Amino acid sequence: MEPITSRRNPLVGRLRALHQARGRREQDRLLLEGTHLLQEVLRLGLSPDLLLATPAWMERHPELLQACVAIERIVSVAPAVLEAVATTGHPDGVVLTLPPPSLPPRGQVGFLLVLDRLQDPGNLGTLLRTALAAGIDEVWLQDGADPHQPKVLRASAGASLALPCRRFEDPASLHQALNAARIAGLQLVATVVPEADATEPPRPYWELDWGQPTALMLGNEGAGLAPALQHLASAKVTIPHGSSVESLNVAVAAAPLLLERWRQQLCRGHALC
Repeated sequence: MEPITSRRNPLVGRLRALHQARGRREQDRLLLEGTHLLQEVLRLGLSPDLLLATPAWMERHPELLQACVAIERIVSVAPAVLEAVATTGHPDGVVLTLPPPSLPPRGQVGFLLVLDRLQDPGNLGTLLRTALAAGIDEVWLQDGADPHQPKVLRASAGASLALPCRRFEDPASLHQALNAARIAGLQLVATVVPEADATEPPRPYWELDWGQPTALMLGNEGAGLAPALQHLASAKVTIPHGSSVESLNVAVAAAPLLLERWRQQLCRGHALC
């Protein structure tokens, strides 16, 4: 096929619009970049409707290209055109689009992750990848970064395509949903930074029984968890660390918290744990 060589091609403008949330809403499409994300999309059984690749990428990946035969439209483009479409400075030669995955709620939720106004796409993507590894059933997001923006998709290595994500624009709706979760039997766990004058200081996270149905609530990078969400919590935990820093990066802090449930499950019946 003859590659598209002009950056002024209408397809370029249409795909660049997917960099923004408005464009993704209007076209009902996501933009994914890179060979690894293409492989993950195919592994998940999702259905891309458009693939753009450079001739060099097609020559390097004949088997992967063959696996894409079900894609409605495969377009060869010059490297400069691909760079105009991609959000990264040095794309590896392929981008694709697909409708947002429609993942149904998991029904009986035993492990829920609640993210309050998380702003940084890199943090969100890293955190979602850890959440998938930890067996999270659903992710609830109060405002903040879009889990389907290109940078989050890259940072999560596609994990945000495999996790049911429910977004709340209205804090009252989130509070109502969390109250319903508590009535259904979930313990609401707030992650907080200890304060010297606190009447009830948070306990180290490993002292909590993570085997119970749990909703873990993590807060904004700068402001932390909203006071109203802290007030809803049935337990408050912290990650003890040296005093040279006030708090940990939220994506770093999430890893031991999310994986503690897994550790406790593995350690049941083992005295050394």
